[in-house]
Amino acid sequence: MAHGEILLSKICDENAVKILDRYGVLREHFATEVERQAYDFIRKYANENGGKAPSYAALIEAVPDFVYVPDVTDSFEYLVRNLKHSAGKRQFAELVEKELPKMFSELDTDVLIDQLTKKLEDIKMGTSVRKTIGIDVVDDVDEFMSEYKARKKGKSFKIWKSKFPSINEAIGGYYSSNMYTWYGRSGRGKSVIVMEDAAIEAAFQGATVLVWALEMGWYEWLARAYSSISSRTGLMTADIDGIPMPAGFNANRLRTGRMTEEYEKLFEVFAEQVNEIVPGKIILRAIDHPDFFDKSLRQLESDIYETNADVVVIDPFYYLDYERNTSRTTGGDAAATSMKLRLLAGKTGTVIHVITQADEDKADKKGDRELNPPTRADIKKTTQLLEDAAASFGIDTVAEEGRGIIVIGKGRDGGEDKWAELIYLPKYGIVREVDPADEARKF
Repeated sequence: MAHGEILLSKICDENAVKILDRYGVLREHFATEVERQAYDFIRKYANENGGKAPSYAALIEAVPDFVYVPDVTDSFEYLVRNLKHSAGKRQFAELVEKELPKMFSELDTDVLIDQLTKKLEDIKMGTSVRKTIGIDVVDDVDEFMSEYKARKKGKSFKIWKSKFPSINEAIGGYYSSNMYTWYGRSGRGKSVIVMEDAAIEAAFQGATVLVWALEMGWYEWLARAYSSISSRTGLMTADIDGIPMPAGFNANRLRTGRMTEEYEKLFEVFAEQVNEIVPGKIILRAIDHPDFFDKSLRQLESDIYETNADVVVIDPFYYLDYERNTSRTTGGDAAATSMKLRLLAGKTGTVIHVITQADEDKADKKGDRELNPPTRADIKKTTQLLEDAAASFGIDTVAEEGRGIIVIGKGRDGGEDKWAELIYLPKYGIVREVDPADEARKF
């Protein structure tokens, strides 16, 4: 007896058309044309009769070859599971016998494996059976308490603290399964500040950080990172307005290979110790890596799982391979990518930091000027990045004067319009929040 005929017979007997939606039963899950015709008739009948199922007599009249099975006592979950398992095996056999030979002959190995993996995952997801739909607010309080205790112990939920105390005070830090959006005008320090706060700071807290540097080369990124990391060790000191501050190797000299012999020897010592200095890991994929050609969210998800990342940095968002624009609206591809990126944060349990660009301010002159961080209205490419973010941050710096600011443009849990005033001297690896006590000593 076919699994589909048993399931559809029970649905008619118990007037339970909703079972089809509850368990995601689709037309293609049925093995025979007769079963598919019966499925179509039950759906059509329910749509025309207030959701009710047809009687077995009406079903037999509409589909004479259907074999009706009375008094089925097996559960709907059991019947759907059998139906979908059979469907999955049929789809797998079709993939192996019909599609795989053509893929094998036409595709490169990497593409073949990627496409085969995706097709297998689609079969698995399309034929899975969920035991329950969602969480019952009343009945599942025990599950809530279990998760609460796990979070209390730091097992299922992580908060990665910001380097800047004012951000921690405003939003509590960066929560796993959330996305955060950073924006600023061109050349105003977005990459440096997010490197400092999202990547290096998290790694100092023991996180594994995955960085997709889609604009900056690997050597330049590392030069800046090593300058910042070395500044945290107290290896050197710089005098800033009469106040001694821990400083790092000169980032400009690292980039150009022009350190003095003395500093080169010091850097060699630092390089041997850096794995002991940083408790976590930072895994960089940069635009000039020859194997970094796939910048899709599918590849990002694969990288997250392969590296077991806790935190992800995407710099910048608009150089990703966008998702297909099915809405056919302006900016719809970027919006679709943002929404899927937000879902990916939840699926992988990671913190995802995304950098994008703000519109230029024509009245904003170079040279002497006041800090003028962009507002949410200035964000370029897609406003969906703001909607999907747990919090967003506007950035502005005046590097020549060593000043910077971060303003919280949106906070899902509060903190909007709060800011952190920065000492911004990335040349020396110094990017830190202004200490009120240091400011007071000036006077």
